[in-house]
Amino acid sequence: MPEDSNRARDHLANERTFLAWVRTGIAIVVFGFAIGRFAIALRQLAQFQGQSSRTAGFSVWLGTSSILAGIVLTVAGLVRYRKTRAQLDEGKFEPAGFVVDLVTIVIVLFALALAGYLIYTGKSLG
Repeated sequence: MPEDSNRARDHLANERTFLAWVRTGIAIVVFGFAIGRFAIALRQLAQFQGQSSRTAGFSVWLGTSSILAGIVLTVAGLVRYRKTRAQLDEGKFEPAGFVVDLVTIVIVLFALALAGYLIYTGKSLG
């Protein structure tokens, strides 16, 4: 019986981890949508005032990239969940290696792109 409770605990932990991947993916998708929608709203406001906006195109691209990254992250979480579930069933669990490194690299690159964009827009507007 203790082995069954350990097995259940391991599978429940795997499910909680998958849900964390899903929550993170959803947050990144919503963040990307907010970036893109805000850029479109600023462009519409500038057009209404008779001006042109130079930065909205990049914001839309950045928002779209964020949405796609959120989708990829959610799918990666599903793949990791299924792989871990199969490993737990076989009794041969191996911790994630490359996936964690890849997610970290993508997040750092995206953060650097956002920082660069903020610096660029700050200098071009002021």
